Amino acid sequence: MTPALSSPSGSPTPGSSGDGAGGGAGDGDGAKPLVRRDRVTDPVALLEAATKGDRVALARLLTQVESGGAPSRAAAALAYRRGSEARTVGITGPPGAGKSTLVDRLIAAARAAGVAQLGVLAVDPSSPFTGGAILGDRVRMQDHALDPGVFIRSMASRGHLGGLAVAVPEAIRVLAAAGFPLVLVETVGVGQVEVEVAGATDTTIVVLNPKWGDAVQANKAGLLETADIFVINKADRPGAKETRRDLEQMLDLTALGDWRPPVLETTASTGDGVDALWEEVTRHERHLAEHGALAATRAARLEREFRIVLAARIQSEVDRLSTEGEFAGLATAVAEHRLDPYDAAERLLRAVYGGTTDATGH
Repeated sequence: MTPALSSPSGSPTPGSSGDGAGGGAGDGDGAKPLVRRDRVTDPVALLEAATKGDRVALARLLTQVESGGAPSRAAAALAYRRGSEARTVGITGPPGAGKSTLVDRLIAAARAAGVAQLGVLAVDPSSPFTGGAILGDRVRMQDHALDPGVFIRSMASRGHLGGLAVAVPEAIRVLAAAGFPLVLVETVGVGQVEVEVAGATDTTIVVLNPKWGDAVQANKAGLLETADIFVINKADRPGAKETRRDLEQMLDLTALGDWRPPVLETTASTGDGVDALWEEVTRHERHLAEHGALAATRAARLEREFRIVLAARIQSEVDRLSTEGEFAGLATAVAEHRLDPYDAAERLLRAVYGGTTDATGH
């Protein structure tokens, strides 16, 4: 099978992938990390070490990106200025569809096809108490724990401004800057955030099970609009053919443009159908390149990311002003019907934009 993804120049020196805050798979030959002893936290030094194959540095850099604040912005800006682009594949679908096992098999298919390095971002729910992520997805991918060409990271939004919709693209850019030509993004479910995150990739795979539920609910969740490839996993179970038929009928009614999402059947537990899935992933990459859609799609994603960051910054400033000084009583004034919500919002926004109107309207 011919790889459709370019490899980075040179192989990194594999090392430990964890820094105590989350890491990934990929430590292979025991090479010493470049930043372990002096606990470097400077993003410039971490990125430089990460590009040389230091997985500890890479893990710390991703932790900075997740954690929010000034270090996050500095790390994201450094990675952005590198201008490196990774091929990205999103995998989403209902809980229990077998996404993690399928990703594990997809990693193997990509490596067998000649992809020198790949990263996996397993997007997990954040704990409301610690802000951390559940590591269940990485447990299912332990077949690649000793593969120096694979880096697996569980991540959550934590304190990141803009949430997962911004944290994940920035983490992808960090991995791209570190020399990873392919990044797989697996989300935990099919809520709005998860669908948006998976959809913010070059190719989006929607994984379903046989006897999958109401087509109307899928349409409402955005799955039909998001998917570039449909996969019916656990296809050795009853109902796979019927589910495929239903999907094909829906696509007959809704598929637009020059790419019709293929519907594949896989059994991730045995690996059946995974090679065909990888072929469809590479075929979609070729399709995007041939139709000039890849650059336009990535530009649209950056514009959307900019708008999310801008809206989050404005919201943060509004939240600060609404609890401080002369604007602290606005919410109370609205609740007591002394101000209408639009007037109160206008006064806050004027303050955000540098206007002179105070909370009394003067």
